[in-house]
Amino acid sequence: MEKDKVITIVGLGVVGGSYAIALSKKGYTVYGVNRSSESLELALKSGAIAQGSHTPEKFFEQSDVIIIALYPDQVVDYLKKYGKFIKKGCLISDVAGIKSHFVDEIDATTPDGCEFLFCHPMAGREKRGFKYADDSVLQGANFLIAKTKSNTQAAIDRMSNLVKDIGFGSIRITDVATHDRVIAYTSQLPHAIAVALINSDDENSETSSFIGDSYRDLTRIANINEDLWSELFLGNKDNLISTITSFEEQLSMIKTALKTGDDETLKKLFIKSSQRRVNLEKKKNQ
Repeated sequence: MEKDKVITIVGLGVVGGSYAIALSKKGYTVYGVNRSSESLELALKSGAIAQGSHTPEKFFEQSDVIIIALYPDQVVDYLKKYGKFIKKGCLISDVAGIKSHFVDEIDATTPDGCEFLFCHPMAGREKRGFKYADDSVLQGANFLIAKTKSNTQAAIDRMSNLVKDIGFGSIRITDVATHDRVIAYTSQLPHAIAVALINSDDENSETSSFIGDSYRDLTRIANINEDLWSELFLGNKDNLISTITSFEEQLSMIKTALKTGDDETLKKLFIKSSQRRVNLEKKKNQ
């Protein structure tokens, strides 16, 4: 299979910018598209992109791969507006944290002779803008491909080769429904818990004077991009509500055990959680 050589990144935020840096280091020709002139200038100055523009027409005509690193609700509209400029044979992808709500629209919008592959790089930072982009966040990170009935093995192989080349670790292939269900547990619920935890305490209390490592690690992700994460939560609300309900049930068991002084139940819950944590590590290393 001939190596894809020309890549256009739409959206030079933390994820898109990190892609651009990593790809350029590996010798790909990378073009960047972004609304903000500041991000374009920073990306050009750093060597992350060969050329930049506010609109993609001239780049789409040359690109072997296009990565649309925009918010989920923006991807379809962008493809509708600029899809006519994409050359045949191009592989198009996204980085969105949810998939189900726009799969059908993407299938209907993808230009003839091209293929759209839903992807989710499990990497990033709780920051915004190219100035926080860093290809080190991609190194060894998990990469999810959410396969649909429209996808070919050739497209999956192309993307797999590309992301392996820039340092991603495990590549996992799943379906769209499973992707969104898993993300509700592994990403969205932890963010919801962090927001709820840090908001549950009076900011004028003495808690901030006694912050320990556990509290600091958990609430780090409460420094959140409100525009993106409100969109992710609402776009995956059924899965997220289900995970929150399950979490509430477990928390209720702990609360009841505390109220009744039931140390046996607490110990059982602690043993169960410890064993599940060990099992998770084993699965991760398989």
